[in-house]
Amino acid sequence: MRIGMIGLGKMGGAMSRRLLKAGHECVVFSRTAGARDALVQDGAIAAGSMADMVGLLEGAPRVVWLMLPSGQVTEDAVEALGGLLSKGDIIIDGGNSFYKDDIRRAGSLAGKGIQYVDCGTSGGVWGIDRGFCLMIGGPGSVVEHLDPIFAALAPGRGEIARTPGRGERNQRAELGYIHAGPSGAGHFVKMVHNGIEYGLMQAYAEGFDILRNKNSEDLPQAERYALNIPDIAEVWRRGSVVSSWLLDLGAAALAKDPELTGFSGFVQDSGEGRWTVEAALEEAVPADVISAALYARFRSRRDHTFAERMLSAMRFGFGGHIEGREPTDPEPTSVARPDNSTGQNVIAQII
Repeated sequence: MRIGMIGLGKMGGAMSRRLLKAGHECVVFSRTAGARDALVQDGAIAAGSMADMVGLLEGAPRVVWLMLPSGQVTEDAVEALGGLLSKGDIIIDGGNSFYKDDIRRAGSLAGKGIQYVDCGTSGGVWGIDRGFCLMIGGPGSVVEHLDPIFAALAPGRGEIARTPGRGERNQRAELGYIHAGPSGAGHFVKMVHNGIEYGLMQAYAEGFDILRNKNSEDLPQAERYALNIPDIAEVWRRGSVVSSWLLDLGAAALAKDPELTGFSGFVQDSGEGRWTVEAALEEAVPADVISAALYARFRSRRDHTFAERMLSAMRFGFGGHIEGREPTDPEPTSVARPDNSTGQNVIAQII
């Protein structure tokens, strides 16, 4: 299948390369010529503008995937494509848009006969190898047409054991992607996913801060322990019920620098945590942990603790996020982590 890709950053570039490896054709556009040229070396077709891209997409329906920052940038791109595409063509927003914006865009484009699909995308800088977990919203028939694209981007079953009791339920979930529901449902599921991520990361960060401060001079001498934090992170990776990929990333950062001095502790939020808390308020659902984790990120921008440096290290690990660093920025860290597609440990770079 030939697909247009707009936005060739850390995620968009990796997704384009994964699609190319699977035999799909990608027509790529970015304002950065270097990003386009690099993908041409991997077999992509470069377009100099959105209009050029649409012209290079053969057959019907034409498909354009957006991997742009949420907000006005994506809004402008959807509006521009709405004037370039024709009835039956498809726009996919794979960024982190607010789900209510998806509902509005889908309704507006429907008047022109253009189909709109929202796709929550998780995988970070590792997705090119691990695959991308996809949560999709939109009309079922359109999602079915795009299935080869989603299947190529997703991790696949690999060697992960089947969940007992699933039976013959929809097999897409076991491959790493789902059709979550109508317009907005994909980004809504991804939004809550990111809210949960906030809570998990905050729990790790606070726990390691408690361990680190067990040697405080404020404690009685007999109760002080000079604990080896990198070793604790490492042993928890192996057989513990709190093992996870986030812990893997934290352990890698601690192994390189036990004090995480290369991280300032400034922790940004990209919006999904706020939207998750808003949804909880609308639904009258208690969300104590996610709310507290969001507020902790706000506080991190005023004074910084080891817990915030731990959060910052994990965000850098899975997404390459660079935020409020001290001059001693950490170098890319090699880490052994599980590969979803093979079930084997591989060595990869945090970049």
